Amino acid sequence: MLAAFLIVLSEGYSQQITIGKVWEVTEGIHVPESVLYHAPNNKLYVSLIGKDGTDKGEIAIIRPDGQIENLHWVTGLNAPKGMAIYKDLLYIADVTKVITVDIYTGNMVDELTVPEATFLNDVTVDDNGVVYISDTRENKIFQLKNGKISLYMKNVPSVNGLKYHKGMLLALAGKELWAIDAQKQVKVIAKGFEHGGDGIEPINGGGFIVTCWPGLVYFVSEKGEIQKLQDVQGKMNTADLGYNPKENIIYIPTFNSNSIIAYKIN
Repeated sequence: MLAAFLIVLSEGYSQQITIGKVWEVTEGIHVPESVLYHAPNNKLYVSLIGKDGTDKGEIAIIRPDGQIENLHWVTGLNAPKGMAIYKDLLYIADVTKVITVDIYTGNMVDELTVPEATFLNDVTVDDNGVVYISDTRENKIFQLKNGKISLYMKNVPSVNGLKYHKGMLLALAGKELWAIDAQKQVKVIAKGFEHGGDGIEPINGGGFIVTCWPGLVYFVSEKGEIQKLQDVQGKMNTADLGYNPKENIIYIPTFNSNSIIAYKIN
């Protein structure tokens, strides 16, 4: 079904966003938490927490047309969630560890335990290869730099989704969207989400798509206006999304519904 939504911006003009379901894949998908699109490889990396608990987590690879390439590309993880790629390395948040995988071989090249971490959730990388990892339960953001992990920022309430964008570290802090500069100064871009934010992606034309795990998808303009695009609470989850800027498509993992859904943005 194709749905249209009108976003009214503060300058007095309007921006119309239309989203429509392109495909849905369910085969072999077991509790998907995060999707990451990688343009150079033209592939979707999907973190699968798994139904059976510890040591059943995996990373799958799906093609942008929804065809499965490899459901068991990386195995033996615990409960993998957010991911980020820098050069040839994939960084994965896996409960209390940051796992590093070679994106060409699928081999694990590093495994670092984050001291005092209890629920690592999302990952992003800046232009210099510095990795940032959120810990939702501890309200902290950690930093991986030059092979060492340190605390980057504390007292970030229920911090989940992270995205480095235009020199700023974007963070979903509970029901707010923050922009954190290099001096760790915080600007609240938007607030008022119905639930704590999960995933965030900047999109073509400006603004962001934000998901909230219970089943909400929002558009946030660069001015901070919030518009609810989808509310499927009670029907499925909407976890940490991926975005393909070339095709202008978002990929949403439905967690307990065990599928990945692609939506076109127009």
